[in-house]
Amino acid sequence: MPQPVPPPEPPSIVSTSQPGEFAPLAASTPTLFSVSTRTMQTGAVAAPTPPETLPPESSSSISIPKRSAVLLGSPISVGHSVVGAKQPLAKNPNYENKTQPVKEQAAAPVLQKSLSVSQLPSVEQQPKEPPPEPNPAQSEDDRLSPLPPSEGTGRESEDRLPLELPPETPRESDTPVSPSPLEGEPWSEEELVPVSPPRKTQTQQPSPVTPTTGSNGSVVELTSDRQEYEVDRQVVTAEGDVLLRYQGSVVDADRVQLNLPNRIVVGEGNIALKRGAQTIRGDRLEYFFAQDSGFVLNASGEIYQPTAGTDFSGPLPNDTRAFARPLSDRILANQPLSNISSPGGFGAVFGAGRTIQNQSAFQQGGTLNRLRFQADRIDFDSEGAIARNVRFTNDPFSPPELEVRADTARFRRISPLVDEITSTNSRLVFDQGFSIPIFQDRRLIDRREREPGIVTFGYDDGDRGGVFAERTFQLISTDKILFRVTPQYFIQKAITEGDYIDPSVFGVRSRLDATLSPTTTLRGTAVFTSLDPEEIAEDELRASLRLRQTIGTRYPHTLNLEYSYRDRLFNGSLGFQTVQSSIGAVLTSPVIPLGNTGINLNYQAGAQIINADTDRIDLLDPVRTNNRVTLNRYQGSATLSRAFTLWRGEALPATPTEGLRYTPVPIVPYLQLTTSATGVYSGYSSSDTQASLSADIGLQGQIGHFSKPFLDYTGFNISLSQVARNGTSPFLFDRLVDTKVLYAGITQQIYGPFRAGFQTAISLDTGDSISTDYFLEYSRRTYNVILRYNPVLELGSISLRINDFNWLGNPDPFPGSGVRPVIQGVPATD
Repeated sequence: MPQPVPPPEPPSIVSTSQPGEFAPLAASTPTLFSVSTRTMQTGAVAAPTPPETLPPESSSSISIPKRSAVLLGSPISVGHSVVGAKQPLAKNPNYENKTQPVKEQAAAPVLQKSLSVSQLPSVEQQPKEPPPEPNPAQSEDDRLSPLPPSEGTGRESEDRLPLELPPETPRESDTPVSPSPLEGEPWSEEELVPVSPPRKTQTQQPSPVTPTTGSNGSVVELTSDRQEYEVDRQVVTAEGDVLLRYQGSVVDADRVQLNLPNRIVVGEGNIALKRGAQTIRGDRLEYFFAQDSGFVLNASGEIYQPTAGTDFSGPLPNDTRAFARPLSDRILANQPLSNISSPGGFGAVFGAGRTIQNQSAFQQGGTLNRLRFQADRIDFDSEGAIARNVRFTNDPFSPPELEVRADTARFRRISPLVDEITSTNSRLVFDQGFSIPIFQDRRLIDRREREPGIVTFGYDDGDRGGVFAERTFQLISTDKILFRVTPQYFIQKAITEGDYIDPSVFGVRSRLDATLSPTTTLRGTAVFTSLDPEEIAEDELRASLRLRQTIGTRYPHTLNLEYSYRDRLFNGSLGFQTVQSSIGAVLTSPVIPLGNTGINLNYQAGAQIINADTDRIDLLDPVRTNNRVTLNRYQGSATLSRAFTLWRGEALPATPTEGLRYTPVPIVPYLQLTTSATGVYSGYSSSDTQASLSADIGLQGQIGHFSKPFLDYTGFNISLSQVARNGTSPFLFDRLVDTKVLYAGITQQIYGPFRAGFQTAISLDTGDSISTDYFLEYSRRTYNVILRYNPVLELGSISLRINDFNWLGNPDPFPGSGVRPVIQGVPATD
């Protein structure tokens, strides 16, 4: 039997030896085989090992398959050695004139399901191996070629690969021959594991190992039904329920190719990229990990705007949250559509005591939590995304009732509270038919307060002469400062006076919001009801400046330091009143629940210097130009309230044909009894006081679900307020004159999405109507149109509202009117 050949000194450069220089080695001599030919290398010879018996080298039965790069078995973390540079080969005498290169065989397919592979080290991460020489056969196309295996990938066609290895003992001719370790290094246990499936024994179970990471500390985890690894190109091909995780991103696909050195992923078939709360689906995905960019073809998905900025931005190197295990989109896709909500929904309005108690759209807006989109192609990076031929909607159902279509659209994060969408050739489409162009190519998704509508129409017979139109422009929009200007045009006044360009038919209102700290804000407003210089100074300007400080955390109180000029108030039977000027401070509490009693408490206290009209002759100068007087006022008020639910029904399922047919939230029928008591005390520097105690009791509820086409909804409220008063205010704007007031309202579905109703307040002392609102509404799940008119206040409005978008309803009773009601001598805060 031949003896092992002692290892020669490792040469620095291995040159090709001539056939006559060496005698043929016996078949049993340990050798190092090339991955591309059947001849032996002459340079690197392994350390002496016990003799082995191998088939004769000239035997046609010898099989030298390429060394498998991924061992079969349970999920393990695998680090792959790299074959050294190609060296000159010794020629076998039997094949001296017949040497034919063997077709490079693909790595053995990994058939163990759910194999988790940590990121494999690149060539540069193998310091113990000599660097390979440049391979001219490996071109730039080897960066990542997502071609089928039969198209030049150097692997066998997949249709010839067995789906699973037979459970039999491998023959010697089928046993892969692996390259020898470097001189002086022992064989690892992994090198000795046979290719056939191991038996399930205690010793066969892999022990936990530390995942191999790249140079930047990142880890790639790949799980699938089948996997292949190409050693030369370091490309992993996975098929069947592929799940790839990397730095907080999850990629689902039917087939994925992963290029480890270049960190590129190409996925095909039912692709889903999930990052945080953002989801992008499509037919094909190319994702560049290093640049955190890529594209998706035939894309669709959702944008969750509260976390869009942090989800789209790449994680910091030391951010441990990047290694969390987010849910796969396959899991989420199997869940039924649920948790459909609208912050501006119906239930938040009942019992609020507003003018129209059954209509939340006037006072409360929503937040655009989630947008659905669909596009032919989406290119994304850490800054945002660009989509082509895109459609997006706030409707969770298809076909959407309302959607925006555009040729191109770009989503970009501006600040933590503001996102930007810029588009080209955009239009608004209603019910897949009627569409109107959108001339505003730039839109902001803003978590701050915003006003609705591109153009808003209103009615104000007192200051603006009737019907007017307005539009808001944002001149300054930063993280801490927001400055808006709203030009107004008084349409009815211009037609009546016959002068369409006179400065008196134009107006403007502006608003400044500044965030000085997380608990401190500054708000300034100015309203010009005429641009005629002669009218502005005395009668056509209203302004206010308010510094708001939040105090406390559990029950945060609000301290307002404010100055106002010509504040417009409505005091019941006394009508409109103007406070010429006031300066002072007001402390307002939140609604505080008193234990488990169900009773709620809220209060406020303030001190102000006020200049306003009075009818007290003893307070006026004998010679005067007006009836205004300046006094100090000290005021405090407190309210206790409790509601008793008498009956509560069940809401319909949140589906487009049942609970969400005409409303953004399913309607819950109920009947409720409301009670409240309010005490107010006001003291003035004129030694006058006004104290009052009121009791309110009412009944409110709603019947039906607003799902059927005819008379399936009725909302109503009725309440009685009785006030006991002691003393009289010297001012007119806060004087309490209505001691018995009846409030009543009804909202009725007429047909389909149309609802009509009214809300009124009647003074039982005089029998006169204090205020009455009439409205007609066209209500859909995603939007509604409301026509509203108040003949007593001579105010009205027409508004288009998009449900769940971050557009607040009018904070004032009507857009741009600047009117605040006075309730029991206390002006309402805006």
